[in-house]
Amino acid sequence: MTRNRALLLLGRLIVGGVIVYAAYAKLRGPWLQFAVSLNAYGILPERALEPAARTLPWAELALGIAVLSGIWLRGFGLIASLMLGFFFALMVRSYAAGLKIDCGCFGPGEALGPRTLLRDGILVAIAVAVTIGAFRARRRMGSPGAGPEPETPASSADTELTRRA
Repeated sequence: MTRNRALLLLGRLIVGGVIVYAAYAKLRGPWLQFAVSLNAYGILPERALEPAARTLPWAELALGIAVLSGIWLRGFGLIASLMLGFFFALMVRSYAAGLKIDCGCFGPGEALGPRTLLRDGILVAIAVAVTIGAFRARRRMGSPGAGPEPETPASSADTELTRRA
């Protein structure tokens, strides 16, 4: 295994593992606790808190599993980078505004502060690096470092037509 592939694998395991753990931490508690954390950021209308608190952890779980699996890593890595970047920007904005709130990253009870910002900033950087690495690895011919890309029915039909011609 080349160094770049090993780093891509390590980054994928870190990002996917953290996202899965964050989802698990939110899912094991009542959704109402997560809704309180979401409400503290002040970006969602009250009517959107329950649907967001009930669905976001499940979406995080699916995304974390997808990143861990390596399937369509370019797309899922990009989604993870954008999601983590958005959450990080919200945290920075809230901290800069002087809000004394729970981060909500791993369920309730974790105050938003310099340590959470540092941790999440590093996670965003790793996610972006994984995404860039997946795009670079996929661009190189014969480099399977971006994870398996399943063949679509259209592409296999095109291949079959090409073979027959």
